[in-house]
Amino acid sequence: MKLRPDQLQGQFRKGLAPVYLVCGEEPLQFKETVDAIRAQAREQGFSERQVLEHSKDFDWSSLAAEAGNLSLFADRRMIELRVNDKLGREGADAIRAYCQKPGEDVLLLIQAPALGWKDLKTKWAQALDKVGVILEVRRLQGPALVQWLDRRLRAKGFVPTPELAALLAERVEGNLLAADQEVSKLALLLEPGPIDPEAMRAAVGNSARYDLFDLTGAALAGDRARTQRIVRGLAGEGTAEPLVLWVLARELRMLAAVAFAKRTRQDVNAAFQAHQVWDSRRDGVLKALERYSVPYLWRLLLECAAVDLAIKGRGDGDPWTMLARIADGLAQGARARG
Repeated sequence: MKLRPDQLQGQFRKGLAPVYLVCGEEPLQFKETVDAIRAQAREQGFSERQVLEHSKDFDWSSLAAEAGNLSLFADRRMIELRVNDKLGREGADAIRAYCQKPGEDVLLLIQAPALGWKDLKTKWAQALDKVGVILEVRRLQGPALVQWLDRRLRAKGFVPTPELAALLAERVEGNLLAADQEVSKLALLLEPGPIDPEAMRAAVGNSARYDLFDLTGAALAGDRARTQRIVRGLAGEGTAEPLVLWVLARELRMLAAVAFAKRTRQDVNAAFQAHQVWDSRRDGVLKALERYSVPYLWRLLLECAAVDLAIKGRGDGDPWTMLARIADGLAQGARARG
């Protein structure tokens, strides 16, 4: 079964699964998830731990061999398989075979930060899903980040309001390690209980980190305030202007193509495929398209051409100001902007 890290304690109450897979590249949640599984395993008598480190010349037959070995020191053992790259065919076959007959009194914990959602659709992952637990740790954004901060603050004895948790989320978005450090710092500086917003503002620095796709995600969601925060954050981090222009123009070309297909009653799925829009994004894109007309999207693309000239020194205007205007136009939509 696939679970989020915050669902893990509930799963423990039903009994440990024979196999756990932790994947994804968010480091804090990854570490805490692995630590929680280890702690629960120790509590339930898995007192011996064997580590298998996957490398270029790794012998995948060692997985079955270790699982079949009898221990001289403990009745129940945990095998940690650390995978630093893709599994390959041999690795996929080995894990699938193991999941078809998990070792008795053995708990297999697979740590694979580089695996993503594509890997989780493969046959070996489906075999693991039937007998074990798959935990994919992702970057937390929006309401998920606010809820995570709320739980974190309450665990430290604070009583945060939703507004305060949202304010803290703005300052640490995209940087969960910094978020954890800021909560720990608040616990040192402030008394437990309700938190004064001004005291929190004074204590917490701005540690937010954004990537380029956060920008288009916020704009398509229609969140103008977050869109502008991300533009300022990218500029402050020294992100190259052509990269920001590229991601905005790429999104606008995709939106214009899908909007045109809709307007002319063509197959929108073909437009999605041509622009490599995954299934998980399509509903959000179609909802966002309700805010735009095709001519409006074309006008924004013309603004992108003007930014390109400004970046190259052959046009007027400050590139960051122009990029912020395009991003705001994408977030705002044609109806409000005209």
